[in-house]
Amino acid sequence: MGQKVNPIGLRLGITRSWDSVWYSNEGYQDALHEDLMIREFLGKRYKRAGLLRIVIERFPEKINVNLHTVRPGQIIGPKGAAIEAVKAELKKRVSLPLNLSIVEVKKPETVAKVISENIAQQLEQRMPFRRVMKQALRGAMRGGVEGIKIMVSGRLNGADMARTEQYKDGRVPLHTLRARIEYAVSEAKTTYGILGVKVWTYHGDLLPGTEVEEEEQPQRRRGGRQ
Repeated sequence: MGQKVNPIGLRLGITRSWDSVWYSNEGYQDALHEDLMIREFLGKRYKRAGLLRIVIERFPEKINVNLHTVRPGQIIGPKGAAIEAVKAELKKRVSLPLNLSIVEVKKPETVAKVISENIAQQLEQRMPFRRVMKQALRGAMRGGVEGIKIMVSGRLNGADMARTEQYKDGRVPLHTLRARIEYAVSEAKTTYGILGVKVWTYHGDLLPGTEVEEEEQPQRRRGGRQ
């Protein structure tokens, strides 16, 4: 079971908190559609800005949106101008006052989403897939992960028949629910078709008695009162 199911969804409430933190008895449909719109808008706007996660918190009087990124400067812009423009555009589309906050993610070489996107970009540049995968493995292990698994599928090196190649280093215990597993999927669009890239990283176990992953406090805040 652990090999097939999405490891993030399987561990919600155990080692990982939810990305939408709110509850509503009334107007649930409208709030859900607003969440989807916010995620789609920010995902397209910051497609190349290292945006890893969007956490939305709803309160009766406001909406807090926390952007987890490895490149905060690219999102904030000179003197905060870029993020203020994004906030002004979003305010026209939502029903409550909105605050945007930035959470900087440390050690990007150990983050599954960053690894998968980097591999996909290099595959699009026709880099040899084995070299790319091995470099990503070494970088993640040097960064401090306890285990990593990388899987690339498709017409590798332009072969007539699609196949799957996999590399692994360290431990990646997908059946252990207390294991802190990160998982990401990316696509590389090549002249031979689309290659799928999957990455699992293992960051140790959540010990008994400890809380579910707490939300990091935003390091920079822009726009609106806090």
